[in-house]
Parts: sequence; structure tokens; C-alpha cells
Amino acid sequence: MVPRSTLILLAGFIPAFSLFGLLEGTAAQEADLQATDPEAAATPSEVEPRSGPVFRVPIQGVIELGLAPFVERSLREAAEEGASVVILDMDTPGGRVDAAERIADAVSDSEIEVYTYINRRALSAGALIALSSHRIYMRPGSIMGAATPVTGDGQVAPEKIVSAMRSSMRSLAEARGLDPAIAEAMVDPEIEVPGVSAAGSLLTLTMEEAVEVDYALSVSQWEDLMAQIGTDGNQVVDQEVNWAERVVRFLTHPVVSPFLLSLGFLGLLVEVRTPGVGLGGLVGVVALGLFFGSHFIIGLAGMEGIVIFVLGATLVLVEVFLLPGMGVFGILGAMGMLAGAYMSLLGGLPTTGDFARAGGVLSAALVMVLLSSWFLLTRLPASRRLTNLGIFLSQETGRETGYTSSLRRDELIGRDGIALTDLRPAGTGEFNEERVDVVSESEWIEKGSPIRIVASEGYRHVVRLIRAPGGERSEMMEHEEV
Repeated sequence: MVPRSTLILLAGFIPAFSLFGLLEGTAAQEADLQATDPEAAATPSEVEPRSGPVFRVPIQGVIELGLAPFVERSLREAAEEGASVVILDMDTPGGRVDAAERIADAVSDSEIEVYTYINRRALSAGALIALSSHRIYMRPGSIMGAATPVTGDGQVAPEKIVSAMRSSMRSLAEARGLDPAIAEAMVDPEIEVPGVSAAGSLLTLTMEEAVEVDYALSVSQWEDLMAQIGTDGNQVVDQEVNWAERVVRFLTHPVVSPFLLSLGFLGLLVEVRTPGVGLGGLVGVVALGLFFGSHFIIGLAGMEGIVIFVLGATLVLVEVFLLPGMGVFGILGAMGMLAGAYMSLLGGLPTTGDFARAGGVLSAALVMVLLSSWFLLTRLPASRRLTNLGIFLSQETGRETGYTSSLRRDELIGRDGIALTDLRPAGTGEFNEERVDVVSESEWIEKGSPIRIVASEGYRHVVRLIRAPGGERSEMMEHEEV
């Protein structure tokens, strides 16, 4: 039997051991948390401070192709300036998948660490960009996900594009050590993630949910983010779109692109119709250069589209200068130029909306070319102002405008004479001892034949052979032979 004193002693040690075990377990959990994410467990004062400026790159509004060159330039400048970190300040409903993939590639290849600060929402293409960064921070009330690609009319994109988006999201999640099934569930509603998302429901994470599944860390505001990453007090460089990027976005606007195409086509048409190298050809080349150059910079135009357009233009030149009248080279060349321009409007992963947009731009350009050509050929030559300026010639010009015009001689009409030369069909005739340049109305007329002037059109006098009744030679002809 155990003594009473021993039982009392054991009763005192049991709570002490229990409390010690509880404290030891708590310390172990804190150590595991610090090992998993030191910055998440540490207080702002414990985070090791970083040196160098912080580059703040805004990703606001719809993601379009003009945004990709801006982000790429910002990442290059951050590396050149020795930045401590680049932060993508994000609030976007999504946008083009090909633009998001280009930005994600630039972020993944960046020499500087890139964090995403979700300042309200990172939906669709924005979620793809956020996953490509090294770490995601979310403020209260922000969301991320809903990354199913859609067409321009709001319908789900073809399975080919959805599959590519799903694989991209999974790959980025695996590269960052995150649960790839959660990333796929943001794209495909049929994917179920136990405890997170049920099948048939597209996944969108709130800040609390993203923190719970280790997809993001929470911050109260921008200053809190700076403190958590150890850059509190560092210089913040706010990146802005420069003038060149504004010009590129302007030139690729769906309203401006048709004008560039139509101006380029019109310039080439004018150059083909006029001898030598003139202003029309120069304007056409510059307009087409701006069109293809701007679309190449933002990633819409590829080298294949430009090459096809150049080959088409070459075939048109062959038709005009080397093999006129054939028609085959001209038709093939025109088709090649249109195909090259159409391809340069699609981009890497075109949807139904992209095809419709490209067709609309090309159709608008063709309509403008036809209307402009009609105006140039019919209206401008009749302009009195342009005629007075000397750009176009009027039907009649006088000495007062610097020209010596041939006078109309209506008195010669009906006058008979003799052909001094063979009229084949032009030649010279004599009328009342006056030599006049004439042209036969239809047939060739031999020298010495009697002729009559039937029309007088300035310097052009039209004559007709005089035949005696019954087809016999006239008396004037016989008199000349005697």
C-alpha cells in the first residue's frame, strides 16, 4: 500500500509536468511556424531590414497587351537600380490571357523578388499574375480567383484555352510550393478541393480563406506590408507609363488601327499609280510601319504575319511592274497582304472576340480605302481650289494661268482640203493654203486624197475622206493628179 505522503507528492508533480508539456508544445509550434515562414511569425521589429528602393508597379483595371511592356520595363529598371523588392499593386477584374502569361513570364524570370499586394481584387488573369510572384499579400476585403477564360461575349472560352490556363495555374502553384488543386479549382469549376471548394463551384478566395490555405499573408494596409517585409522607411518608386508606351497603346487602339491600315494601303496605291518615289509611298510605308511595329511591341503581331504581308506586297509589285495584265500575282498578293494584317490583330491565344475584333478592324480599313479612293478619283480633280493651287489641271488653261492653250477653231468644221501626208491616222492637210495638223476619223487616208474637217477639238482636227457619188474619185482628186 502506497503511503499517504507519497500520494500527496505525486499529486503536486502531475500538474507541474502537464504545464511543462503544454509550454513545450507551444514553443515547438512557434518554432515550426517560424521555420515555415519567418516573416509571418516575426513581428515588424524582428524582420531583418532590407536596403534599396521599393518599386511599386500598379496593375489596375483591365489587363491588356499594352500593360506587358510596361511591367517588363519596370522589372528591368528595378534590377538596374538595385531595388530590394518589386511590389505589384493589384486591383483588376482580369483581362487578356496572353497578356497575363507574358507578364507572368517576366515576373518569374525577374532578378528581383516580386510580391503581389492584392488591393481589392485579383480575378481571372490577375490571379495568374499573382501566383507567378514570390509571395502574395492581401488586405481585408480583397479576393482572388475566378480565373476561367471567357470570350468577348462572356461565354466560357474553348477547352483548348481553358486547359492551357488550368495548366499554367497549376505549374505556378507547384513552383511556389502551394496546393496546385486550389489553383486549378480557380479555373475549372468541376475540380473539388475538400474543405475549400465543392465540385460545380468556381473557386474565389477571400483574404481569410487565402491565409488559411497558405496562399497569402494578411496585411492591414500598405504601411503594414512595408513593415512586414522589412522595407519600412525605404524609398518607394512609383512606376508610371511613359510616353512611348502611351503612343503604342494609342496606335493599337481598335479605332486608330483601321486608319493606319487604310492610310498605308492608300499610300501604296497612289505610289503605284504615279511614277517615281513620291509622298504617297512614303506615307504608306510609315503608316504600315507604325501599325505593324506597335502591334509587334505589345505582342499581337508576330514575325509570321509581317512576313506574309511583305510577301503579298512583293507579289503586287511583280504584277504592276514586271508582269502586268496577268492578274494571278496581284490577286495572291492582295490576299497575302490582307492575311498578314489580319494575323497581326489576333495575338497569341485568340478567342472568338479577338477574331471578331480583327475582322471588324480589317473591314473598317477596307471600307475607308474604297471611300477614299472614290473621293480621290472623282471629287478632288474637280476642286476649284486645288486647281487654282496648281495641284490639278482644269479642262481649259489660258495664258493668264501660265499656259498657252490651243484655241478652238470651229470655223474649220466643214472645210475641204487635201491630205499633204498619209494619215495613219495622224498627218497634215492643206485647207485654203493653210497647213493644219489633222487626224483621220477612222480609216487610213493616202497622200493627196480629198478630206473634210468634221470636228475641231482644240489642237485636234478630225477629218474624213471625201468620196464621189457612186464611190468614184472626186473631181478634186483628179485635178490634183493632172
